[in-house]
Amino acid sequence: MKFFTKEVQIALVAVTGLVILFFGMNFLKGLSLFSTGNKYMAKFDDITGLSASSPVYCNGVKVGTVESIEYDYTRPQDIVAVIGMNGDMQLPQGTTAEIASDLLGNVRLVLKLGNMADGQLAVGDTISGQQQTGLMSKAADMVPQIEQMLPKLDSILASVNALLADPTLSRSLHNVEDITAGLTTTVAGLSQLTASLNRQLPALMSKADGVMANADTLTHSLNQMDLAATMAKVDRTLQNVEQMTALLNSKEGTLGLLMRDPGLYNNLNATMSHADSLMIDLKAHPKRYVHFSVFGKKDK
Repeated sequence: MKFFTKEVQIALVAVTGLVILFFGMNFLKGLSLFSTGNKYMAKFDDITGLSASSPVYCNGVKVGTVESIEYDYTRPQDIVAVIGMNGDMQLPQGTTAEIASDLLGNVRLVLKLGNMADGQLAVGDTISGQQQTGLMSKAADMVPQIEQMLPKLDSILASVNALLADPTLSRSLHNVEDITAGLTTTVAGLSQLTASLNRQLPALMSKADGVMANADTLTHSLNQMDLAATMAKVDRTLQNVEQMTALLNSKEGTLGLLMRDPGLYNNLNATMSHADSLMIDLKAHPKRYVHFSVFGKKDK
């Protein structure tokens, strides 16, 4: 009887497929059934997010994989993760393990190496582990505070909705629009004024240059003047005025006597009075003073 019948062939293909599937799944998980690496134990009191096949990193480089999780129901706070390390990787004393996760929820085990001078851990030794206080853990700590803020946010949103529904806000926005239009017109006017000033500026500058030239000419003329001689003439003029004033105030000379002698004033006043009386009498009796005849003077 022939051994490799169709049934045997089908069975061999099925077994081969299962073996390939098993190795493929473990390969995708990061596990290697033929690995000859070193194994260490990491003890945790909480391994939230960590599972078998989670990668193990050291200084940003993948150095191993979490092979299994061992949980003792009699000691629930002692959870051990079996770590399969690269055979060339040696862990110094004081090394710790931290469970870290990123924003996408990917969990990994991060090794914090101790001091190489303190010696190395033996294969199979246990290291202490803890949760990493990273961004995700901080975000988780903020969840209770966010839950407390939600009612306040609801009230704030309700107030905002009421404010938006208020017609006063709409009118205010229209007023702001009108003010903006007015400001636009004002800015346009200022732009025109600035353009006009820019056009007139050369003429103004030329006039200013002319004024400055005249000022320079005047300054030059003043510099050319003999100020000492001019001041001497002014002094002499003032001395003459002072002498004339002194003569007027004294009793010497006609003007001094006229201004200072009361008798001369009285005589002049009396003369003017007589002249006034004479003029009045002349107007009243002109024949006493003027004799006019066509046929000559008659003998008396």
